Amino acid sequence: MLNCRHKGLPHMARERDLVTQVAQYLQLQYPAAIFRFDLAADLKLTMGQASRHKRLHPRRGFPDLAIFVPMNGKAGQFIELKREGERVRLRSGELSKDPHIQEQAAMHEDLRRQGYAADFAVGFDAAKKLVDDYLSGKLLPESDQD
Repeated sequence: MLNCRHKGLPHMARERDLVTQVAQYLQLQYPAAIFRFDLAADLKLTMGQASRHKRLHPRRGFPDLAIFVPMNGKAGQFIELKREGERVRLRSGELSKDPHIQEQAAMHEDLRRQGYAADFAVGFDAAKKLVDDYLSGKLLPESDQD
């Protein structure tokens, strides 16, 4: 079984592990699904590369995973992956006040308006559930799971 709980590893290593696990899961369970991960946030770019990336991608908050499979009235699915234990919501259920989380949630809203499913997934199990629900057609068209 895939497990993304690694104590003592740096933040990016754990998130990198999660991305790898989700990619492996998609390849094994949904081999016909076309998907892509946004790896730019995980790369150390030179100043020139970072400047070019910003010109080409002026909006921030783009989700980590894009699944290009139309399903159940949606054009595709986008998932922002968060490592196990990372908080997206406060105890009250309200979205975190963290500016980066707010940016990502705003992008999710924009993607939903364009006809895509878009959600946060904290840890492998949450990501697996979102992928399975979407690709099996269980996700409702008006879903707002943020």
